[in-house]
This record gives sequence, structure tokens and C-alpha cells, in this order.
Amino acid sequence: MDFRPSWQACLGTSMFLLFVAVPSAVQASNHEDIANPGAKSSTVPISPLYPPNVPDLPPIQPVLPEALSTRLVLKLSERRVYVYQGNSLQATYPVAVGGVGWETPIGSFQVAAMLENPGWTNPFTGEVTPAGSASPLGDRWIEFWTDGTNAIGFHGTPDRDSVGEAVSHGCVRMLNEDIRQMYAIVQLGTPVNVEP
Repeated sequence: MDFRPSWQACLGTSMFLLFVAVPSAVQASNHEDIANPGAKSSTVPISPLYPPNVPDLPPIQPVLPEALSTRLVLKLSERRVYVYQGNSLQATYPVAVGGVGWETPIGSFQVAAMLENPGWTNPFTGEVTPAGSASPLGDRWIEFWTDGTNAIGFHGTPDRDSVGEAVSHGCVRMLNEDIRQMYAIVQLGTPVNVEP
């Protein structure tokens, strides 16, 4: 006769110990602590989550994504764009906005495209101006609105005197040095809120 335990018997014993004996021992230990709160327990509570040799760690404070997010607020009446990191103002820049009949759209948008040294195609004549100092888009483009054919965005300009005015065809002109700084801060998906 063979007295070696079968694998089923080993499995059954293991399951009994895991689900009946261990929890009963922990419950009995906890019951003793509740019945006599002043007494020191001679047993270490068993935690299924942490091995007994792991030191206690301080609680982790969650960092909310809103606190880290960058957003742009364009105030058309002030002709300024404000760059926020969470609720903290990081930078502000003067801008030119859309003129009469070509107003910059108001609403909530997000950065949809970013280009360094963009060329420009005149939407009325089809004439192409290559990237460079003569490009009406300056040296950076940050798009936040499109109808599928035309696009509006922040861009640099060779016409420094236009910044602060309402003279564009809807785009937001910035000094080239300012658009370069803002370009380094924002990314695709950055919220853009355009206010009157």
C-alpha cells in the first residue's frame, strides 16, 4: 500500500491552510487586541499585501494632472496671451489679433499643430512664401483652429509694429522671440481659451 499523499490531497491541505487556518489565526489575534487594548500583542499581524520585512512608508500624496497642465488664455480686448502652468501665471506676451471682418474666433480650442520655420501660402492668390525672414508666419506656427481648409494660430511676424493691433486675418501675431519662448512651453493638445 502506497502512503504518499496525492497531489489532490496536497492541494486540499494547502487550500484549507490558506483560507481557513490562517484567517482564523489572524482573526483570533485581532480579537485579543480588541478585548484587551492595553496589552501588547506577541504576534505580528499578517498582511497579504506586504511582506513582514518591508518598512512602513509615508503615504503618497497624489499629484493632480490639473496642477501640472499648461494652458493658454488669449484675451482679445487686451491683445495679450497668458501662459499658465496649473493656476500659476508663467508668462504673458503682447499679440496682434484679427481685424474687422477677420476676427479671431472666440471659444475653447487646443493646439492642433506646431511647426518650426513655416512657409506660407497666400489663401487668396496661392502664392507661396518660403520659410525665412520674409515669411509672414515668422519662425514658429502654433495652430489652434481650422475649418479643414484654412487655419488660425499663433505665429511670429516680420512686422513688429503690428503687434498690439487688430490687423490680422484671424491669426495671432507675436514677436518672433516671444513665439519661440511660447513654442518651447506648449505641446500638441495644450488648451487654448480665446476670450473677448
